[in-house]
Amino acid sequence: MLSALDRRHTVAPPGYSRWLIPPAALAIHLCIGQVYATSVYKNSLIAHFDASQTAIGVIFSIAIVMLGLSAAVAGTWVEANGPRKAMFVSTCFWAAGFLVGSLGIATKQLWLLYLGYGLLGGIGLGIGYISPVSTLIKWFPDRPGLATGLAIMGFGGGAMVASPLSRQLLSFYDPGYDPAVAGSTASGSALVWLFVTLGLGYFVIMMFGVANVRVPASDWRPAGFDPATVASKPLVTTANVSAANAVKTRSFWLLWVALFCNVTAGIGILEQASPMIQDFFRDNGTSAVSVAAAGGFVGLLSLFNMAGRFAWSSTSDVIGRKPIYMVYLGVGMVLYALLALLGQTATALFVLLACVILSFYGGGFATVPAYLRDLFGTFQVGAIHGRLLTAWSAAGIAGPLIVNGFLDAEGEPGTLTAAAYRPALFTMIGVLAVGFVANLLIRPVPERFHEPPTSGDGPEDTAPVTAERSGTR
Repeated sequence: MLSALDRRHTVAPPGYSRWLIPPAALAIHLCIGQVYATSVYKNSLIAHFDASQTAIGVIFSIAIVMLGLSAAVAGTWVEANGPRKAMFVSTCFWAAGFLVGSLGIATKQLWLLYLGYGLLGGIGLGIGYISPVSTLIKWFPDRPGLATGLAIMGFGGGAMVASPLSRQLLSFYDPGYDPAVAGSTASGSALVWLFVTLGLGYFVIMMFGVANVRVPASDWRPAGFDPATVASKPLVTTANVSAANAVKTRSFWLLWVALFCNVTAGIGILEQASPMIQDFFRDNGTSAVSVAAAGGFVGLLSLFNMAGRFAWSSTSDVIGRKPIYMVYLGVGMVLYALLALLGQTATALFVLLACVILSFYGGGFATVPAYLRDLFGTFQVGAIHGRLLTAWSAAGIAGPLIVNGFLDAEGEPGTLTAAAYRPALFTMIGVLAVGFVANLLIRPVPERFHEPPTSGDGPEDTAPVTAERSGTR
């Protein structure tokens, strides 16, 4: 039965529509995107374990660090074994993370929660994040930005589904829990059943993606697609570069810096969003923005984060990957300056600026796989993507440290005003400037790093399927 997961059994048969691949990828990304919803039950975990915020916050940190590390380490394995096996492994690790975590909650062993949701779940996150990428790019050589945007949009939107779902499940398992009351916490048994329900539910949904993912045959092309039109675009290569060689190139590290800077700036706002909008409109110790309104603002940011992943990555198919990153980083500097200087003058202006910034944050994630395809070809683009995601892990530490470091020096939480945020926001402008320069310096990869022309795109190069027979007209 497990042999059905092998790459050779996932080559698309005649008539298989490439439009079935994005839903398969979405099935994975919508589920693992739940990691952004951990704050929903954070206070309940604190109360259950009688632990500090830092001790519970470590769970999320472990998961994000393991995402970057597992994506980097397992990237080549994902390419060699194909998307179906990789997505299946991701499904098992992600579901096991919830189940082991539930055991830790039931026995009040916090280390089991670290091991389960943090370590095992983080491995599932990393492998699941990169597993559909190279397959989508091979199915959509004419629109790689749109294809990867469709899938990675799901990761940004996963929390929009998981947050209300988790609240409702906790209310169902613990009638005494009221999600509308800020101080209300769910019981330990409700948390156990929440983790069990999510683990089993996500396993079923992700298996839909495992069952439906396919790879195209070696000579398959979309109907009417001429590879010469792609090769004629700036920075787009028809050659292939291995993951081992990619990390030896200047372009890889310049793109690493550009992604790191874009994510650092965005995650600094995302992590501080709710108190930030309240602090910006605080007068005489009282904020004009209620806790409920601040929560709605966080939801709106998530929506723009998700929409930006699709809209901006699709735009990159038209204007190019390098120009769109110039927008993310260059226009981002202007938006941060406006936020620092004028953000406190009107709530609507503050919300607008923050939402566009977060759309750039999401767009940077969704565009980067297509950027990598342009620079390094399709041969091991998933493995290269995995290595590049270490920039995310680094930014996940740097962004909050920059913002929180400045805020700690300015005063106590609940007493801060817009002026307290200006040093952090101006620092982010400098970070974006570094990324802007790095993006400008990206050049085509020298030929000495290219694979021999006979390498092909991988072991799936069997069972030819022509465009006319593929059903993708």
